[in-house]
Amino acid sequence: PVTAGSIVVPYGHVIGNEKWRGSEVAQRLQGKVRLIFEDALGLVDFHLSNRTCILLISEADLVAGDEFKRRLVRFRNASSLRGIVIVEKTPISDQYYLGVQKLVVLELGMVLLPVANQGEASQLIIQLVSFCVREQSRDRGANPFLGKQRAQLAEPAALRAVQQIPGVGRTKALLSLQRFGSVRRLCNAAVRELEQVVGQAAAQQIYTF
Repeated sequence: PVTAGSIVVPYGHVIGNEKWRGSEVAQRLQGKVRLIFEDALGLVDFHLSNRTCILLISEADLVAGDEFKRRLVRFRNASSLRGIVIVEKTPISDQYYLGVQKLVVLELGMVLLPVANQGEASQLIIQLVSFCVREQSRDRGANPFLGKQRAQLAEPAALRAVQQIPGVGRTKALLSLQRFGSVRRLCNAAVRELEQVVGQAAAQQIYTF
């Protein structure tokens, strides 16, 4: 398993797992980011920085069975990296999505981002790479304590995940993350706690979701 510090990602690069070479997602990343392939990434599909990585669950992975679940659990148990799970939610794989959501968000406490296809996955990776580059630049010259706090509050992947909840816009998502600190703690919050932050209607929607 890949642990923090075992892979060094050059500034502004993405290291991709060799298994994705020639795939649609890799082809769309070429030219947009500096992509290097490596065959020793283990459980990880793409490293965006020394701290952040992507685990990409394809439509084929979902249909094939539970192997992807074992991979996610092994990653969560063995790695201190910030893992973001991108899953292909298509008409074929849609029936499996609720199970994936329950495992990734509620049980493993990781960020889950659904995409319609590998083209969307590549666009999301490009956006996350620019965030990682900005974060690395800020970490180099900023107060380490302030930089860490800002990164936690403004992490776009977590923000985007919370905005997937019906009736929760950007403002309520930001307020929720600032109050609870993580998607996992938000998921475990009581309705009464949520009401104090986002009001009664949105609190009920977050709790139900």
